[in-house]
Amino acid sequence: MSNIQRFQSTKRLSRLVVHNGVVYVAGVTATEPSGDIGAQTRDVLEKIDGYLASVGSDRTRLLSAQVWLKNIDRDFAGMNAAWEAWIPEDAVPTRATCEVRLARPELLVEIIVTAAV
Repeated sequence: MSNIQRFQSTKRLSRLVVHNGVVYVAGVTATEPSGDIGAQTRDVLEKIDGYLASVGSDRTRLLSAQVWLKNIDRDFAGMNAAWEAWIPEDAVPTRATCEVRLARPELLVEIIVTAAV
């Protein structure tokens, strides 16, 4: 049986779970949610870089991403601009983007990723 490693766990969730060479990163939101969609997306992506690095992975090893936007009509282009500046062209994962009501009204984006370690 493969070892399951859990990191930054609380009673509610683990920030990262590593199993069979794959890291699953829980939903990431902006630390400073007062910014616009570009600022919040860049903040989230920077945090994802740190989480992936903490388990020996990085954005070039992404397998999939789920992007959740508060307002897809208003924020899709701005989120994509930040995403495209961040993701290497030769390492684009599968991705879905949806509109949802997020946990706090000031949050504009939440991103969940899965990557190879």
